[in-house]
Amino acid sequence: MVKFVAEVSSNHNQDLNRCRSFISCAKRIGCDAVKFQSFKIDKLFAPEILERSEQHKARKQWELPDTYLPVLAEHAAKEKIEFWISPFDLETVDLVNPHVSVLKVGSYELTWDALLKKCAETEKPVVISTGMADLDEVKHAVMTLKNHFCRDITLLHCVSLYPTPPHEANLSAMDTLRRETECKVGWSDHTVSAAILHRAVHRFGADIVEFHLDLDGKGDEFAMGHCWLPDQIQAVIQDIRTGIMADGSGIKMPLAEERPERDWRRDPQDGLRPLKAIRDTWKP
Repeated sequence: MVKFVAEVSSNHNQDLNRCRSFISCAKRIGCDAVKFQSFKIDKLFAPEILERSEQHKARKQWELPDTYLPVLAEHAAKEKIEFWISPFDLETVDLVNPHVSVLKVGSYELTWDALLKKCAETEKPVVISTGMADLDEVKHAVMTLKNHFCRDITLLHCVSLYPTPPHEANLSAMDTLRRETECKVGWSDHTVSAAILHRAVHRFGADIVEFHLDLDGKGDEFAMGHCWLPDQIQAVIQDIRTGIMADGSGIKMPLAEERPERDWRRDPQDGLRPLKAIRDTWKP
């Protein structure tokens, strides 16, 4: 069964109550997990970049305060939804580890072996986004995790364009990742397209679908165009789960509810309905 994960990213606006609302909203719309990012700008970008770029320095406002972590983990437990974190440096792995059920490594961090090793050593499931990566880089990341005893790995195919045009989604890469790594595979969405999510699940068997969520269009990332609003994504999640329910057992046999209709099929002797066996005893 596919697992849906709401990515809060930087739409929390450093507001604790808003963070709690994201968790409650994710549960209400049918998600299995909610994910936040935990980073410090001075551990994310090189100092020579921060010295020259006001744009990168401004992302200080996107940091999730460390003091929020236990509060949000407690709220997620109350809502009965998994609490995930993307840690962006080695110290943060230790910081978030007591509070999370899954660690997520972002596309930009896939090449950092030390972070992969640190995540693996927690013995928790690790999910990796693979945007921008080629297959050799993905295989190297998987091997790094496995060499440090991570046994639950999921690779999310994604495209690091915000938003991603649907014709650039390349969903068939999911088959390649599954075949070449023998890992579970999912889709991290930046398209905001219901059709893409349906295709990722029903054609390519996504184990996880991650999507960026905003509550109200007021999140810091919403204007970029890659975030879903609650009502939009709730309808898609419901449709996908309804479709999965229709798969059934695969056994071709009549349902119990169909059995009375079997008597009303054509009789093979004269080609008329119903079967001769009930004609004389049938009453309207």
